[in-house]
Amino acid sequence: QLQLVESGGGLVQPGGSLRLSCAASGFTLDYHAISWFRQAPGKEREGVSCISSSGGSTNYADSVKGRFTISRDNAKKTVYLQMNSLKPEDTAIYYCAATILGDYCGTVVNRFNYWGQGTQVTVSS
Repeated sequence: QLQLVESGGGLVQPGGSLRLSCAASGFTLDYHAISWFRQAPGKEREGVSCISSSGGSTNYADSVKGRFTISRDNAKKTVYLQMNSLKPEDTAIYYCAATILGDYCGTVVNRFNYWGQGTQVTVSS
């Protein structure tokens, strides 16, 4: 079965950190660009960060720049999102998505071939 599985979400206080993981099952990530999206209640899904298939290119939404870091380990078929200095407005369900377009770093949903089920991140005191 071809799927992405996110993990690492949870409840954290403002200023805290979490590391999300996105693991591929049933396929290799070597040729896929990966994006992280998030969706808060009552809001549209937004792109958070992306990384090219080689890892040589990354991009971040302005709202997370300087606080979040995306990375990948193709040998482990896993992409990570390190989230530091978390704020209440970061509260959302976080999804990873993979596209065979290895250099794609955008937010057009139908460009992605695989989606994870999402992991909840809650930032609250």
